[in-house]
Amino acid sequence: MKKILKYLSLGLLSTFLTATPGFGAERISFFYPIFGELSLPVDSLETFAKEGRIDDDFKFYAQRATPEQLAQLRELLQIRFNVTPTLVSQVTYSPVGEEVLQRLGELLLTDSRRNGFYALRAALILSAASPDGLSLVNVLRKFPSKSMRLNYTEGVKIVDQLSQLLKTRDKVVSFLQKEALTQSLTSQTDFSQLPDLRKPGKFRWQATRFNLNDETRNRLLPLDLYLPTTSQENATQPPFPLIVISHGVASDRYTFAYLAQHLASYGFAVAVLEHPGSNARRFQQYFAGLAEPPEPREFLDRPLDVKFLLDELQLMEKSDPKLKGKLNFEQIGAIGQSFGGYTVLALAGAEINFDQLKQNCLPDNSNLNLSLILQCQATQLFLEKDELQDNRIKVIISINPINSAIFGESGISQIKVPVMLMAGSQDIFAPPLPEQIRPFTWLPNPNKYLVLIENATHFSFIGESPNESNVLPVPTGLLGPERTVAYSYLNALSVAFLEANLLNRPESRVYLQPSYAQYISQPPLNLSLLQSLTTEELNQAVNR
Repeated sequence: MKKILKYLSLGLLSTFLTATPGFGAERISFFYPIFGELSLPVDSLETFAKEGRIDDDFKFYAQRATPEQLAQLRELLQIRFNVTPTLVSQVTYSPVGEEVLQRLGELLLTDSRRNGFYALRAALILSAASPDGLSLVNVLRKFPSKSMRLNYTEGVKIVDQLSQLLKTRDKVVSFLQKEALTQSLTSQTDFSQLPDLRKPGKFRWQATRFNLNDETRNRLLPLDLYLPTTSQENATQPPFPLIVISHGVASDRYTFAYLAQHLASYGFAVAVLEHPGSNARRFQQYFAGLAEPPEPREFLDRPLDVKFLLDELQLMEKSDPKLKGKLNFEQIGAIGQSFGGYTVLALAGAEINFDQLKQNCLPDNSNLNLSLILQCQATQLFLEKDELQDNRIKVIISINPINSAIFGESGISQIKVPVMLMAGSQDIFAPPLPEQIRPFTWLPNPNKYLVLIENATHFSFIGESPNESNVLPVPTGLLGPERTVAYSYLNALSVAFLEANLLNRPESRVYLQPSYAQYISQPPLNLSLLQSLTTEELNQAVNR
């Protein structure tokens, strides 16, 4: 991997682009201390991308790369994003988009050696507006500067940092997998003789749609409530334990409908809401120029959405004949993914740590953790305080959460309820080591579980949504392997965790062993489960 990164940094990224004014880059030129100044026509890259042919100009560089590296480069050059110039404009003018471009601009400078921020923004918009669409080659051709020059020192530093991060991540993932495998060898359980929690339960269910209106915050909250229906063969009768599901950024209540239906089939009432300030509809409106970008206040509003939802359901349960006696407000759990993962951690008692945020969000911080770009938006909240914890919530499952800067150790250590943290080894948006694995060691309650899925990405647990298509176009390579296996993991482990820790059913704890994870694990999404990991053990794995 490091060789690939070095090749990209010294070849394609270590560049300045000599351009005909007004027409964009025609040649890629770069300086390398051993060879001096070198150059490559953009036409050569385009020929390589379209035909796979290496011409005389490109031959010098191709000889210094492996076939695998060349294949990856060609795949990168061939990627075309189906996005409109309006969408690109809205993204690049948003606070998060501007932060990303500022960081890229420090690496890719103009011919006058200034930050390439404005030139990059223009190139991206012009590329999206052209008939050829948004692609790397087209961005090079649209770059509105006589040259683009790489900050060579910064580029090599970033490559080395990224290489070290990937190496450390892989060491930790390997260590955790070995620990889980070792622990699983002591189990004598024959899981083939037990009920398969990946399959639906015995309950039928019905879904009812509501629109809740929080007038004090001007928030309209769409809600789907999945209620089990009773029958004589089911021992469990209402009131049913209640689970709330919180979606991630630019998502909606449909993306975890599969999980809601599965839990309902096991006798849980499931409330799946939408957060109007950061759901798919808000992003669709924003990308169309019809709404403002999501505000930092969303870090407060999301947990408050869930608290309002619970308040309303308690009122509705008393007044609505269809709900009367159906919901058990003494047994409430919460599940969230990504920004929703943050949401349920806050509801469970994690406290925002503004000192930690300031430390992690300094302007010169070169941390490659992409989730910090979102987390650092919370610095704009200043010392505004809202009571985000909800003591009605007794257990949580947090999937790909973002939390390392906004909570830190002092914030996460305030959580006293049972927690299951779920991580994907290939998650580049909420990296597993800083965002899930290390925070797991900060949780004080010994009744905690760390679920790690090798080769899973930030999108592996997200289901298809009929209303979410093309909101945020994600390249196929970032989606990861086929996701239905990940869905089955989440279905089974959620049932086991909730039955064991919310309903106090000891027979369900057998599924929370490392050996069960090994039993249901399927490559390439290899599943590992751990119940204990200390900071010292993690540090030893990192420093090996």
